[in-house]
Amino acid sequence: MDGGKGVEAGPSTTGVVGEKQERQKEMADKALAEAVIDYDDDEEEEEEEGSGVPVPVPGFVPGPLLSLKEQIEKDQDDDSLRRWKEKLLGCVEGDLNGQMEPEVKFHSIGIISSDFGEINTPLPVDGNRSSQVHFTLKEGSRYQLKLTFNVLHNIVSGLNYSNIVWKGGLQVDQSKGMLGTFAPQREPYVHTLEEETTPSGALARGIYSAKLKFEDDDRRCHMDLKYSFEIKKRS
Repeated sequence: MDGGKGVEAGPSTTGVVGEKQERQKEMADKALAEAVIDYDDDEEEEEEEGSGVPVPVPGFVPGPLLSLKEQIEKDQDDDSLRRWKEKLLGCVEGDLNGQMEPEVKFHSIGIISSDFGEINTPLPVDGNRSSQVHFTLKEGSRYQLKLTFNVLHNIVSGLNYSNIVWKGGLQVDQSKGMLGTFAPQREPYVHTLEEETTPSGALARGIYSAKLKFEDDDRRCHMDLKYSFEIKKRS
């Protein structure tokens, strides 16, 4: 009986498959690592955008500024949009003068605290009082600033604030925040800023100076207020 010819074994594919799987795993790990880096970058951008202050977008060109009268008269063929504009702006339609630039007129600034309730100061502050202490807080007190203002002539977009505090000539605190976008209306707006807590301890007591500034998306400054306050020992 003739012996059958033995089948010659070809090169083993086990090593090739193993190398291919290893390369695929390395590529997947690399892609995952890059995705994590991109995600972290996105988170950092979101944190910057979430600070309450508008972040400039490179290459963005805003559209032309229209007067409030032009905005009301625009899109007359769209009934739903026209009704929405009338509801939003109809109450001031008779006061329109075609002025393009919005104006924010601040009437008062107040401070709300559990220590004394609420104190309001009319704006603008009398020049003779600009260097005087406007209010006194106890250490470890929670308080909020309250503002009353009107918007005139046009819609103000992205109204935001910055509040910088100094003690003895050194900056000790800074806060920023977004109020929002406001349309002209007859009744004044009342807006309360985020709650703050005064520091405690012997070094925290004393007189502070501060500057509260309000700007919009177009960097128009609507108020630049300097004021002073004192922190005293809690009895």
